[in-house]
Amino acid sequence: MKLWIKLIVIGVISGFILGEFFKFIQHVTGKGVYTLLLNVDYIPVLQDLPRTEGMEFFLHLIVSTLLIILLFLWINNKNIHRIFTWCVTICSLIGIILYPTTVFSVRTPELVEVVAFSYWVSGHIIYGVIVGVLLGQLHKESHKGMDRL
Repeated sequence: MKLWIKLIVIGVISGFILGEFFKFIQHVTGKGVYTLLLNVDYIPVLQDLPRTEGMEFFLHLIVSTLLIILLFLWINNKNIHRIFTWCVTICSLIGIILYPTTVFSVRTPELVEVVAFSYWVSGHIIYGVIVGVLLGQLHKESHKGMDRL
């Protein structure tokens, strides 16, 4: 399988797991972390379009896939050796940086809601673990000459 296809598959799988984790957490606790994940209320072009949950989830998977591709290119370009650690760290930081976007919508948790923030960061740590494992394996494979960009 070509490397680009593998990267897309990793992006979709990891994004799907993150989405389902947040959907479960929101269903069980009522904390709007899944809504926050899909929220595009603050993006000028998208905020005016009619959206369904499926369309918003698809956008989330696109963002996840783009992130995976960028992470892989960065890892290969910089010859990163601690891929797992970097992926968990970067994905966790992305979650922390994105959480404040909750202030742009009335449908998402309050900025100061510590429990929702904890779920949000936990989900991004899980996402980072999945990405770290999968990209680490792919990095090893690609350096054995199996695939090329």
